[in-house]
Amino acid sequence: MASAALNETDNHVFAPSGALTIARVGSTQRDIDALPDPLTIDLSSVERIDTVGAWMVHRTVRDRGAKLVGASSEVGKLLDQVAEADRPNEIVPPKKIGAVGELGEWAIQFGQTFVGLLGFFGATLMGFASVISRPKRFRFNAVVQQFDVVGVRALGIIGLMSFLIGIVVGQQGAVQLQQFGAEVYTINLIGRITVRELGPLMTAIMVAGRSGSAFAAQIGTMKITEEVDAMRTIGVSPIEALVVPRVFAAIVTMPLLAFWAMLTAIIGGGIFCWLGLGIPPLTYIQRMAEVVPASDLWVGLIKAPVFGFIIALAGCFQGMLVANDSEQVGLKTTAAVVQSIFLVIVLDAVFAVFFSSIGWL
Repeated sequence: MASAALNETDNHVFAPSGALTIARVGSTQRDIDALPDPLTIDLSSVERIDTVGAWMVHRTVRDRGAKLVGASSEVGKLLDQVAEADRPNEIVPPKKIGAVGELGEWAIQFGQTFVGLLGFFGATLMGFASVISRPKRFRFNAVVQQFDVVGVRALGIIGLMSFLIGIVVGQQGAVQLQQFGAEVYTINLIGRITVRELGPLMTAIMVAGRSGSAFAAQIGTMKITEEVDAMRTIGVSPIEALVVPRVFAAIVTMPLLAFWAMLTAIIGGGIFCWLGLGIPPLTYIQRMAEVVPASDLWVGLIKAPVFGFIIALAGCFQGMLVANDSEQVGLKTTAAVVQSIFLVIVLDAVFAVFFSSIGWL
């Protein structure tokens, strides 16, 4: 066992013996610190030394000007390597790029994400084409499970949210229309805005927050645990196994959820009109049927599956981008929600212009 033996006649000599390794780093350093300068380190009794021991000796020689004697050729080589590695590293401070530079970096990142999303869109379409050409590869159980996650479990929150929105729209509309003695047109406002816009739009936002984030988190976790790589190894396409069922489920369930949102919003608005404005329910229903054209319902139902496709696509895309660590899961999940809502609102504006151009006002 190593020990730091001091010379009886010269207290300035540090002469360790045996092993000078990391296991003795604490006691060895205390022995060195206890000796005054000028210090001599005698390594002639050292049988084994590691990098930590060599570093302590080198640092003592460097900082205290200690004299080194008795080092064998192997110990000398290790000390030379430690001395060679003891070089200051230049720390380069991060460059300040300014507002214009940040805007440029954001634009580049946005462009790269957009190009990546387009590529993923193409891969998803090819996955659908492959499943259609080979129906046996369609994962029916996975689709049913996604129906449950995306659709059935979302009925409660979407219904409650839409019901409350119907009340809010009715109340706010009535406050404004009462100034002109036209509170009866509150029914028109509730019917048209919920069926045409708020129903599918609010449903899309809720599905993006629930299911889009869930898609990104599920696939991202599978990327970290290398389940996606394992699928590729055994010849299973992750697009067909993971993306196609989720996208298909979102496309099918979104119109149903949007219709449910329209219905509950109209019910909420009807209750407000009954209790707040004194409009009987039968009158409310008859008026609603007269003022809401069928084209409004078609507009809402046409937009819903497109929104569902975009939400599922963005969620799966961000999940596939997860790499290396679990922190990426949270970042990509947030990115999936933001990206989905952004794309949904952009598409909603495009739909508004398109339907106006074809006369569906």
